[in-house]
Amino acid sequence: MAKKGRDYLLVAAIDFGTTYSGYAFSMRDTYKTDPLKIHANQAWNAGGRQLLSLKTPTCLLLNSNKDFDSFGYEAENRYAELVMDGEQDDYYYFHRFKMSLHNNKNVKGDMVLEEITGKPVPAIDVFALSIKALVKHLMDALETRGTGVKPNDIQWVLTVPAIWADNSKQFMRKSAEKAGIQKDNLLISLEPEAASIYCQHLPTEKLSGAESGFTMSNVGTKYMIVDLGGGTVDITVHEKLAGGCLTEISRATGGDCGGTSIDAEFIELLAKIFGAPLIHTLKRKQPEAYLDLIREFETVKRTITPSKQGKVNMAIPYATLDALCKSHLKEDLYTALLSSPYANSISIRGDKMRFDADVFKKLFDKTIRTILTLLKEVFTREELEPVALILLVGGFSECTLVQSEIKKSFLPRRVIVPEESGLTVLKGAVLFGHNSEAVYSRKIRVTYGVRYNPKFNPKVHDQRHYIEINGTPHCASAFDIIMKKDTNVKPGTTVKRSYWSFKEKDTIDFIIYTSENKSPTYTDEDRCSCIGKTTIDISDPSQIQDLEVEFMFGNTEVSLNAVETKSGNSCQLRFDLI
Repeated sequence: MAKKGRDYLLVAAIDFGTTYSGYAFSMRDTYKTDPLKIHANQAWNAGGRQLLSLKTPTCLLLNSNKDFDSFGYEAENRYAELVMDGEQDDYYYFHRFKMSLHNNKNVKGDMVLEEITGKPVPAIDVFALSIKALVKHLMDALETRGTGVKPNDIQWVLTVPAIWADNSKQFMRKSAEKAGIQKDNLLISLEPEAASIYCQHLPTEKLSGAESGFTMSNVGTKYMIVDLGGGTVDITVHEKLAGGCLTEISRATGGDCGGTSIDAEFIELLAKIFGAPLIHTLKRKQPEAYLDLIREFETVKRTITPSKQGKVNMAIPYATLDALCKSHLKEDLYTALLSSPYANSISIRGDKMRFDADVFKKLFDKTIRTILTLLKEVFTREELEPVALILLVGGFSECTLVQSEIKKSFLPRRVIVPEESGLTVLKGAVLFGHNSEAVYSRKIRVTYGVRYNPKFNPKVHDQRHYIEINGTPHCASAFDIIMKKDTNVKPGTTVKRSYWSFKEKDTIDFIIYTSENKSPTYTDEDRCSCIGKTTIDISDPSQIQDLEVEFMFGNTEVSLNAVETKSGNSCQLRFDLI
C-alpha cells in the first residue's frame, strides 16, 4: 500500500507494454480538484513517419558493452541504420520482450533474454534499462516544465497484468528498483484494475456504447473489464460499492491472445508463401526491412473494419524480399507468390502487396475466437449472472473487428469502449497512485501454501507420500493451505501461522507454493508450482524459537512478516520469489 505518511508531490505511472510503453503523471494538488487532469507525453516521435504518439515502441538497443544506447522509436530507427552500415553485430536489439514474463511460468532473477539475432543478456538488465529510459524521459519532461520535482518527491506506479504469477510481478518490481526507483516509492498496479478506476471518472460522452445519462459510478453497477493489450488479454470483474470503492467479484483471468498474436499469424502467412527459413533470414540479416514490414502491418491492421471489402494494400520491402527469393528459392518474388496457396488471393503491384479483404481479416480469426472462448468461460461462473456490461480497454480494443465480434457474441449485454481506450490503463495507474485504496477487496487467483511434513494419516494421505522421520510416520510434501483460491480479501488481510526453528540453525526456510486447485493435498500434484522461498534469520540459534509468521494478502503483491513469539523480535525476513 502507499505509505499514508509519505509526502509526495506528484504521481507518475509507467505503463510498460508488450508493444508500446508510455508514462503519465499528475500533481497531488491537481488530483484533488480535477482528477482527470493527467499529463501523458505527447511527443514520442516516430522519426521517418509524420507520427507523434502517446506511447513509444517497447524496444531497447544496447551497445557492445551491453550498456544503454537508446529506447523506443529512437532504438528502432538507430538499429535500422546500424544494419544498413553493417555495424549491427556490435549491438543488442530487443523488442516485444515483456511476454517472456508471461510465457515463462518460473521466472527467476538470473533469467536470460536473447536479442533479435540470438545474443544473450540478463533479462533484469533489459527490463531495468528500459524502465530507466522511461524514468529519464519523464524527469527531463518535468525539468522542462520547471516543476522542481525530484525523484523522491514522486509516488511511482508500475503496471503489470493481473493474470501474471507473483514471481513475474516481483521481477518487474526488482527491475524498477534496479532502474533507480526507491523501493518505498513504488506501487505495482494491476492493468485491468487501473482501467476500471479510470473509467469510474469518465462522463457518458467519453464512453462509446453507453446510453445517455449512463454513469459507471452508480452503486451496485457490476461490469467486466476486458483489457486487450499487445501481448495479453486480462479480464477482471468489478462491482461499485457505496463510498466509491470497487470490489472484485470474480478472479482475474486471461491469456496470451493480445494484438501481437495477429502479427504472428501474418508472419506465418508469409512463411507459407516464402518458407520459414527465408523469413528467419529476413529477421536476422535484414532487420530494417523486417522492421518496416512489421510497422506497416501494424498501421494497416488498425484500419480493418468488419465491412471491409475488395483489397487491402500494404507496402512491403519489395527489393529485399525479391533478392531473398532469388537466393533462397531460386525464383523471383512474383513466381514464389504464384506457386503458393495464395496465388488467387494475394497479388503484387509495384512495392505493394494486395490482399483479398477476407484473407486479411482471416488473420484475426484465431485470436478473436480465443478471446471469445475466454470470455464465454468467464461468463459460466455463477457470480457473473448479473453482469450486463463489458468494458473494452487497452490498445487492441480499438480494433473494430474485435469490438464487433464481442458485441455480437454477448448480446444483450452492453459493450462499452472508452475514448482513447489505449490510455485507460496508464491514466488509471496514475489515479491508483493517488488513491491505492480505490479497490476495497480482491479475489485470490490461486491457492497459496507452504510445504510441510505432518504426521501421516492413512485416511487423508496416500502411501506414496509415506516417510519416517526419527522413526515416526510422516507425510512428505503436504500442502499447508494458507489462503484459498477465490477467497475475497481486503488489502492488508493477514493470515498467521505458528512454526518453530531447529536448534543450532540460524535460519529457517519456507518453500512457498501456489495451486490452481482450490484444496490441494500435496505440493507435488498437478497444477501446483513452487513460486519461491522465504528465509527467516533466527536471533538466537542456541534455543528453539517459536515463530509467528504473518502472510499478507489482498494488495497487488503478496508479502510476509515474522516475529519470534518469546522475545517479540521481528525477525529479518528475505522474501524472494525470483
